[in-house]
Amino acid sequence: MRIDVFTLVPHAFAWLTEQRPLAAVLGTGLDLRLFNYRDTTPLRAAQVDDEPYGGGAGMVLRVDVVAAALDAAYGETPPARVIALTPQGRPLTQAVVEELAREDELTLLSARFEGFDERVVQHLASDAISIGPYVLSNGDLPAMVLVDAVARRLPGALSEGSGELESFSVELGGALEYPHYTRPAEFRGWKVPDVLLSGDHAKIDAWRREGVR
Repeated sequence: MRIDVFTLVPHAFAWLTEQRPLAAVLGTGLDLRLFNYRDTTPLRAAQVDDEPYGGGAGMVLRVDVVAAALDAAYGETPPARVIALTPQGRPLTQAVVEELAREDELTLLSARFEGFDERVVQHLASDAISIGPYVLSNGDLPAMVLVDAVARRLPGALSEGSGELESFSVELGGALEYPHYTRPAEFRGWKVPDVLLSGDHAKIDAWRREGVR
């Protein structure tokens, strides 16, 4: 799979590439490419944004800047899945992650401050995704969230069996996982449920099924 991220701060993604599970598939199952809008902007002095028409606070990423970046990367054949990270997009859910993980190529567009000129979302992107109903200072964090969520669904990212029975999975009907415990068996009087210490795997499985939230 190839994921292309268009951003104003490519270096912000450096730490992400060093973390599992992304690091486990980077260069094998995943090709992550980072593009800086400033490298291809048609404007002077590496300008990429401008004041909003009609007034108001903040700066808006220009449509001609994003178009130039996409043209430089893809020429006359844009990719099929170009996703703008914006609060106006459809909510990111595990079902959406599974959908995107089946693609061969994804292109993510991030912005900063007041976001995109609306024509980016309407005409240059094929999809728009939001990671939640709140405001961030940039779209790079949502892009990282999406990259991580998709990367961990690629073959080899996780140890076998660890990605099936987890929160929001189909196997759990989209519910949250059962509670987890580890050593010590008792701490400050707070005890691990006896069934988990019993060694009876049938009872443990039944307890876990009941604990799905």
